[in-house]
Amino acid sequence: MQKIEFELTSEFVEVNQLLKLAGLVDSGGAGKNLVASGVVKVDGKQELRKTAKIRTGQVVTLGDVEITVQ
Repeated sequence: MQKIEFELTSEFVEVNQLLKLAGLVDSGGAGKNLVASGVVKVDGKQELRKTAKIRTGQVVTLGDVEITVQ
């Protein structure tokens, strides 16, 4: 499993933007499509809200990539 640590510089980041900022997708739109397809998990649970707010301490998983938000 690939692990990425993402340093949060504001109160939250939308999950589709997090995927973009972590380099997993080319655009926020591509991130929204991935979330809508049901392959993204937040704290181990499937996330279908494209603009779900991700805050410090949460873990976003896409396939074999795990993003820890700090």
